[in-house]
Amino acid sequence: MIDFDNVSMRYGNGHMALHHVDCHIEREEMVFLTGRSGAGKSTLLKLIMLMERPSSGRIIVDGLDLGAMPRRQIPFHRRKVGVVFQNHQLLFDRTVFDNVALPLIIEGHPPREIGRRVRAALDKVGLLKYEKHNPIALSGGEQQRVGIARAVVNKPALLLADEPTGNLDPELSAEIMHLFEEFNQVGVTVLIATHDIALINSMDHKIMSLDHGENAGGVR
Repeated sequence: MIDFDNVSMRYGNGHMALHHVDCHIEREEMVFLTGRSGAGKSTLLKLIMLMERPSSGRIIVDGLDLGAMPRRQIPFHRRKVGVVFQNHQLLFDRTVFDNVALPLIIEGHPPREIGRRVRAALDKVGLLKYEKHNPIALSGGEQQRVGIARAVVNKPALLLADEPTGNLDPELSAEIMHLFEEFNQVGVTVLIATHDIALINSMDHKIMSLDHGENAGGVR
C-alpha cells in the first residue's frame, strides 16, 4: 500500500527532515510511526498526502508513483486518503453534521447520499445524537471523534493520523486507538504518528521509528 524507497526531504531553509528513509506498509495493515518531536513524522505524512514533494527518492501509494503524479490529479489522490489531525481542525461556525459532510459536499455527492453517509460515520464513532450540535460544545475526545468521522466519511482506503491522542488523557487515548483498530479491521490501511509509546506497546501492531529523519530499526 505504501512504499518509501530511499526518500529524503530537505526544506528550503536547509533543514533535512527525512534522510534516506525506507519503509513498506502492506494493504490493510495498521502501523504506528514513532519518534521524538522533530523526528520527521509529520513530514512523512505530508509526503503521502502530497502536501510536500520529496527532495529525492520514490514514494508509491496504492500502486501510484507520487513523484510522477501531475498536479491536476492530486485532489483525486487525496480523496482516497482520510486524515485525522491532533488539533481536530473543525469549523466552529458549522454543526457536527456539516463538519463531517464537508468532504462529500466538495466531491459533489447528492444530499440524500450525504445524509446517509454522514449519519453512518457519526454512528460509528458514537456521536449520532450530537449531529446538530456545534463542535465547540463537545469535549476534546468527542471533537477528535468528529474529526475521525470526517476522515472516514468518504470511505478512504488509507487513513492517516498525526498525534491523534496528543491532547487526551490515557483512557480517552485508548478509546481513540481502539476506534482506529475497528476501521482497520474492515480493511482500511491505518498509519498513526504518535509519541505515546506506552499505549502502542500495549497493542499488537507494527511500529516504525524515526530518529532525526532517519529509520531507527525499520518496521517491527
